[in-house]
Amino acid sequence: MKRIAKLNSEEALELGGRGDFQGIRAFVMNRLGLTILLAYFFALGDAAAGTWVQVGSMNVARQLDTATLLPDGRVFVAGGYFMSSAEIFDPVATSWSMTGPLTTNRYQSTATLLPNGKVLIAGGSNYRNLPNAELFDPATSTSSATGNMTTGHDNHTATLLLNGKVLVAGGFSGTVGQGIANAELYDSATGTWTATSPMRSPRFYHTATLLPNGKVLVAGGVNGDATIGTAELYDPTAGTWTLINPMTTNRSLHTATLLTNGKVLVAGGGGSGTYNSAELFDPATGTWSPTGAMNVIRLSHTATLLRDGRVLVAGGWNSSPSFPADAADTELYDPATGTWTYAGSLTVPRYSHTATLLGDGNVLVTGGTSTTGLTSSAEVFLLSGPALNASVSAGNVILTWPANNLVSFHVQTTVDLSNNGWADADCLATTTNGVSQATIPVGQGAGFYRLKY
Repeated sequence: MKRIAKLNSEEALELGGRGDFQGIRAFVMNRLGLTILLAYFFALGDAAAGTWVQVGSMNVARQLDTATLLPDGRVFVAGGYFMSSAEIFDPVATSWSMTGPLTTNRYQSTATLLPNGKVLIAGGSNYRNLPNAELFDPATSTSSATGNMTTGHDNHTATLLLNGKVLVAGGFSGTVGQGIANAELYDSATGTWTATSPMRSPRFYHTATLLPNGKVLVAGGVNGDATIGTAELYDPTAGTWTLINPMTTNRSLHTATLLTNGKVLVAGGGGSGTYNSAELFDPATGTWSPTGAMNVIRLSHTATLLRDGRVLVAGGWNSSPSFPADAADTELYDPATGTWTYAGSLTVPRYSHTATLLGDGNVLVTGGTSTTGLTSSAEVFLLSGPALNASVSAGNVILTWPANNLVSFHVQTTVDLSNNGWADADCLATTTNGVSQATIPVGQGAGFYRLKY
């Protein structure tokens, strides 16, 4: 038995054992699904790589909520527009279940996974800036209040420092266009907050990124009813902020992603319009430089660092009449080339949503605002199809793959790939002890077979 390889369309891999098939080979065809051609040959399609697939919807439609990957691989989604409800996504069962509510209705809050496995929910808004914070304990599925911040914060940032403390910085003051500079630290060992030096510039709608050296880069945002491009560094050892070179473009509601090479990718956002531009911050030199522009202008989007070092940007809002108000387009940034490539369309356009890198390397996108308002829909970006194994036994081709993929598969067949006449095959995909299997008899007839979402 050999694992099926992911190959180019002209390449082939010979499977072990001649058995009932003389010279069986596997090769990739760029068609939807995993396609198998019988009559001495069969093929595996590669379309599952980079595919958006809907999963079960949340129990509650939400936007401006938080999503946190728990240590056990589940995703904790909490709050939203004037909500205290919370729920958990199980990536194996691809299902949602309600969990203990938050102690306070809140939106535009932050959620930080602590070293002890609990989740710190801090600040946000509920008709006013909230100073309170709470802890969600996955072991008991309950939330409990923890110490209050010294200042109310919403549209702020929260960053887990290398020392285990959480830095909360900035936010909306409650006065139109005005931000705050206040910053404070949460100590999970004592459950208390202490003030630290304020930022050099008040701001909200900004980003905060933990750098490899332990310092925190804060960039952009809004203050004084204007979008700003200033940037500063927080030094946890000294407890001080230092102004550094500004971004090349003033931005708010943008994204900032620490790349595997240590640089920070800042993409999109708004100021005098909405942008598709992107730039890189190099901590070694303290300088900003332009990089390739996205294909779509967007703000209030998400950016997720993938395991292979690329960055997946999804959704967002834009002000251009050339695009719909809620972007469904997604794209991938490759740091090696500094370029963006199209990564397919979301099944539901959305902005002010969440995106979470799952334990299997795929990305879960949930909620947000869509063309019809708040949405409860959820979908997953599948980076690759299931890891298939193939064997030949008693005149059958037997395919097996892990059952904990985020979608269910069934077997379809067609005689001619030139049309869409796919029909359910007589062979069924079964699951036993965490492994799915499809058995395709030779006698069933030559043709194309596929495992279909």
